[in-house]
Parts: sequence; structure tokens; C-alpha cells
Amino acid sequence: MKINVDEAKCCGAGQCVLLAPEVFDQRDDDGVVILLEAEPSEHLHAAVREAAAVCPAAAIELSESA
Repeated sequence: MKINVDEAKCCGAGQCVLLAPEVFDQRDDDGVVILLEAEPSEHLHAAVREAAAVCPAAAIELSESA
């Protein structure tokens, strides 16, 4: 799995950080997402998929590896 985030779309809701804190963080000044791990370990994939699904701004894009 590879993750891309669109910082311009991010509204700072923080759902991604709550669901997958090993993968996502937020900037202190404006709450915009920070991607900590672009290719997370397999045990984190379910949490990352859920984070992408609940993102209100659709700022998280996932691509699955073959």
C-alpha cells in the first residue's frame, strides 16, 4: 500500500490521526495532515483504509501494491 495526501484538500479534522497515529500526524499551526509513513506495514492497512474512508475532505488517496 502506498499513501498520498493532498494537503490543499485537508480540513484538519484529525480523524486520520485518531485512527492511524503511526501513519498520520497534524501540523501544530493549522492542523493539516502530516504523512509519517507513505508505505505502512501490513498490520496498519485496515486502519489506514478506514482513515481514508472517513476523511471528510477526501484528502487521503491509497494505491494498493500488486
